[in-house]
Amino acid sequence: MTRGRNRGARTGTIVMVATLAATTLAGAQSPERSGLYSPGSALQSPPLRVEVLDGTRFRDIETQAVYRLYGIDTCAPGQAAHLGRQPWPCGTVAAAWLVSATLNKWVACNILRDEQGEHLARCASADHADIGADMIRDGIAMTLPPSEQDPAIRAYVSAERDARKAYRGIWASTFQMPWEYRTSDRRRAIAKKGAEAAP
Repeated sequence: MTRGRNRGARTGTIVMVATLAATTLAGAQSPERSGLYSPGSALQSPPLRVEVLDGTRFRDIETQAVYRLYGIDTCAPGQAAHLGRQPWPCGTVAAAWLVSATLNKWVACNILRDEQGEHLARCASADHADIGADMIRDGIAMTLPPSEQDPAIRAYVSAERDARKAYRGIWASTFQMPWEYRTSDRRRAIAKKGAEAAP
């Protein structure tokens, strides 16, 4: 009897996450509600169990497909921020936030496109109607600079503005923007490799 109830509860949870993702993310993508970006036909994923790879990416444990959260970035693995004179691992904290949001929870995603072998997507769970937006609100993530292919999402920009004003999360600290950190990190790696190769 208990097994039947558990199976029913599990099915109900899957349906709830799928419905939540379909309605909330579809609504969030409409120009009236969230800004400029409105995909013509986002592909709805089935509910997933995932393994977090870093602050913006996770892997479907069944298919091994990798998903990257659209429109946001977080500190890179190994990156640190400084609160006053005290360093703290902002990349590790971002990944931990995403683990907390997805561990033992069903995740559903609207896949916008594939990029570099990853599904670029907006995702939801039972606790988070838009995981990326909630990461921004908590000061864990920031919006990516807009481009012609990826315009700004108004709701994300507004959430970041509020997080900055409240000095929430990363915004209470000094840090390098993740995309600049990665560029600098690559340059350091190239320079180190060149130095090691020199006679």
